[in-house]
Amino acid sequence: PQDLEKAKTFVHAFLKRSMPKMKDEAIQHMLTRKAVVLEHYPKKKTKQKRKKTKGFTAKQRRELRLFEIEPEEQKYAIFLPLHELWKQYIRDLCHGLKPDAQPHMIQSKLLKADLHGAIVTVTKSKCPSYVGITGIILQEFKHVFKIITKEDKLKVVPKLNNVFSLELDGFISYIYGSKFLLRASERSAKKFKLKGTIDL
Repeated sequence: PQDLEKAKTFVHAFLKRSMPKMKDEAIQHMLTRKAVVLEHYPKKKTKQKRKKTKGFTAKQRRELRLFEIEPEEQKYAIFLPLHELWKQYIRDLCHGLKPDAQPHMIQSKLLKADLHGAIVTVTKSKCPSYVGITGIILQEFKHVFKIITKEDKLKVVPKLNNVFSLELDGFISYIYGSKFLLRASERSAKKFKLKGTIDL
């Protein structure tokens, strides 16, 4: 009998230690039913927050001059292969620019297309000094185009109050810069209205 009491005390203490969240009444109930199921309570793992990789700020990009084109690289001939790639890109986008293609369909695709590498000409402007500038678009920002001319001069032409024309396989398209004040990435998702007032 003494050993039996010791055994009961040991089992009760063992169960209490193994299952700290269980009350004494519940432990006693388990013992009377002669069925003991040991439960395991794992420690809660604290989730580690993933650190988001932050890119450069606009100020840091300016300081590092990430988008600056070095003077020795400002050569029209260097970017002619880029223009050839752009022409092939537009032909693929517009399914070959066939003579029977509908102009408004091509126009709608050009509005959302990437213009880096396109040869454009300023046809109209409120500032006469911009009219006639022709070259390859090297960079497009929200408010300006950076264009390299055949004279190897890098021109920064604002979109506002300027009309640009681009020609490919006999198809001429006009870009009204005042309606084009978007970044290239934003243009691809924008819905352009087919009708509206067009001005410089």
